[in-house]
Amino acid sequence: MEQKKSLFERWIILEAELVERFGKKPNMEAILFLIGANEYKGRIPKIKFSKEQKQDLMHVAVCALLSKGGYYVLEGYDDEGWPHYRELKKVETSEHALNAQEMLLKEYILEYFDID
Repeated sequence: MEQKKSLFERWIILEAELVERFGKKPNMEAILFLIGANEYKGRIPKIKFSKEQKQDLMHVAVCALLSKGGYYVLEGYDDEGWPHYRELKKVETSEHALNAQEMLLKEYILEYFDID
């Protein structure tokens, strides 16, 4: 029976795959941006996204990822292709919970990219 890889080991695998694809090691914000852009159903502009749009895409990614745990539900898309989520339950935001929240997001990111 094969032992399941740790979160750390799987995260390294994901980073290596993204380095191979994009040429540099992504940070958490870059990974969230990629997921948000993937979830966005509108037309990706030929020009760069504005800073605010990049932040919106990262928020979309967090909502999409946390929807897997029942924290959010997708309500639909607006006319521009932006997904809209409704919060179902709060994510704890205490100082201790921030580390746990990052680990939770990493688990959902690994699931999103099918890294097991």
